[in-house]
Amino acid sequence: MLTTAIRNVVGEASIRNGKVKLDIPPLVENGNTVPMTVSVASPMTATDYVKSIHVFNEKNPQPNIGNFYLNPSSGRAQVSTRIRLADTQKVVAIARLSDDTFWQVAADVVVTLAACTEEVN
Repeated sequence: MLTTAIRNVVGEASIRNGKVKLDIPPLVENGNTVPMTVSVASPMTATDYVKSIHVFNEKNPQPNIGNFYLNPSSGRAQVSTRIRLADTQKVVAIARLSDDTFWQVAADVVVTLAACTEEVN
């Protein structure tokens, strides 16, 4: 599911490692509210900026956690939110830059009390 969800966003484009930083706790007691910040090294100018940031997870019923759309007026390429995690799993953040390249980072998160346990049909 994770790979399919990522391919739905990036298509056949290659995804490089780097430029993206994912700040998420490696161990969380409660998966219902996990703080997360994604930032991308970008000058955010009219010709060099981050178009979007996409966050995915490995084991939740819905693999795409969120899509955030930016432009040079955003000021900086950073988003912060709280997410739910069903279980111990990998979280992946992917940034699409103005030159249509994709960059990623991944982090493993250990969850001691799971969230998102309902089944999706």
